[in-house]
Amino acid sequence: MSVNDNATIHRVNHEIKRRRLQVLRVTDLTPRMRRITLGGEQLEGFISLGSDDHIKLLFACSPEEQAALDGFDMGNEGVRPTMREYTPRRIDLAAGELDIDFVLHGDGPASTWAAQAQAGQLLNIAGPRSSMVVPDIFDSYLLIGDETAIPAIARRLEELPATRKVLAVIEIEDAQEQQPLLTQAQLEVIWVQRHQQDLLEVVKNLTLPEGQLYTWVALEKALTRKTKRLLIDDKGVNEDLIKAAAYWHLDPHDDE
Repeated sequence: MSVNDNATIHRVNHEIKRRRLQVLRVTDLTPRMRRITLGGEQLEGFISLGSDDHIKLLFACSPEEQAALDGFDMGNEGVRPTMREYTPRRIDLAAGELDIDFVLHGDGPASTWAAQAQAGQLLNIAGPRSSMVVPDIFDSYLLIGDETAIPAIARRLEELPATRKVLAVIEIEDAQEQQPLLTQAQLEVIWVQRHQQDLLEVVKNLTLPEGQLYTWVALEKALTRKTKRLLIDDKGVNEDLIKAAAYWHLDPHDDE
């Protein structure tokens, strides 16, 4: 990496390493959000440079997948464990801790595991494969997501200095899902309760922060696509300074 890379958005690749970690603590943040704190000797050397990095969590949903998990190699073909991607919420290598926040939505291997997780249990993780590093070179930030995006939004907010303005629009199930978001930045948060408000309508009526703006969107796949289009076409947001990601699919067969 050259010195100039530090002043631009850039990707840093990492060696992919599988780690078997132990559950240290289980903390309920809201009725639907649970934090699992992991640790162990294999956490040593873990790297996550981007606030929206993803690691893979590995689960065994059949005897064959359990056998694959016991001898898993990221480069091998054939039967593999079931994998789900999550953002590392907090990394403290000095304390030997890694936090992962789970939405308890009632189905799926990750949510099901998190709902029953207890101290002493083991969890296999791999990655992150790479980090997209967004240096603090912007005047303001627009962060739009739902519960699944809160860990990445919270990490970004914690990194920003007091000189930055941030508008965060977060879709949640109900008012009980609001979380405190810590930051030195000048922050405005709009909590959107999905059964009472329409997220696209809220975005359409936003007054965007002034200055050079970096925009980050992470929602359900179709909603991410619509939100990005609205921001570009109706709000005049610079398409080159938007990162839009599909964090989950309402229709698992939608591969467009």
